[in-house]
Amino acid sequence: MNKIIVYEHRYFKGLSREFTSDVPDLIKKNFDDCISSLKVIGNPWVAYTDANYTGEPTVYEEGEYDNVYYNDDISSLQLVTEDLDNPQITLYEEENYQGRSLVLDCETNLLYGDFNDKASSHKVQRGAWVLYQHKQRGGYIRVARAGRDVPKYDWFDDRLSHVRPLKAGKTIIKAEVEWDKKKETLKTVIIDSISGVNYGSERQTFTTELTREFSGSVTESFRFSNSTQICFGARFEFTMSSFKGERTLNVSNTFTVEKGSSNTKTTFDSIRVSLPASIPPHTKLTVNVVRKEMTVVIPVKLTITNGFYNKVEYGKYWCEQGNSITTEFNEEKI
Repeated sequence: MNKIIVYEHRYFKGLSREFTSDVPDLIKKNFDDCISSLKVIGNPWVAYTDANYTGEPTVYEEGEYDNVYYNDDISSLQLVTEDLDNPQITLYEEENYQGRSLVLDCETNLLYGDFNDKASSHKVQRGAWVLYQHKQRGGYIRVARAGRDVPKYDWFDDRLSHVRPLKAGKTIIKAEVEWDKKKETLKTVIIDSISGVNYGSERQTFTTELTREFSGSVTESFRFSNSTQICFGARFEFTMSSFKGERTLNVSNTFTVEKGSSNTKTTFDSIRVSLPASIPPHTKLTVNVVRKEMTVVIPVKLTITNGFYNKVEYGKYWCEQGNSITTEFNEEKI
């Protein structure tokens, strides 16, 4: 959800209004020239001192602002709807996109180059930008948006010193587990072997009692695709409570993913392995301690929402479980 909540007084006090779409004239909302603080959720908003998106603009990205620049002087609000992921703007030294040009895709202080106070027109290929009169985001500003080319700056001509692209609000990731595409594999591994031999012709009592403690683990992890666009540290979760497989899988009901990490849970199983009370004549008795290791791989569909735009990519949920430990007995005549 992209919205702005505006307040009558500073520090989010007094009367308030919530908007999810453009407001060309706050008079019609009975909230003109009275905004002193605001909160933005999702994409940025541009606030103007006059109706119909005219007058002096200020830009507010996602966050809380306990006071605003033009206090009690905002008359219209406009939501930025562009895709802000991959911004690009071209500045031109002369009007009507003539003369030298400079292509930018990130925040830039023009004072560090040879284009300071030189721009007279621009074209925005992607995203939305803020153009500043002075360095370090200072002075008056202009808002530049994709598809709204400006052939002539008028009073802003040869006064541009700093530019920055606007950023979308917090990325929302929705994960859907595709159960119908899961794959399960099972293998059996002998982790220990204990033997007893009766060479005699009479049944022999076997009195030695052995105890072994073996550990098994359940490892849950999520693997992103090599081309993922999800940033390091991003978090999301999905439910595993509806898991249905051919075998029991000891997993958490909800699995939380953080880019760059994995969850590992280790459980310890203690099993007492005792040879039988007796071994038949001329027999070698072998007790194998066996661990069953199961791997489950399930595709997960990730819908990544930035502002008004969705992207879909896929990852994989892996669960490697090796905490099922049993014994197998084998008698061999000698």
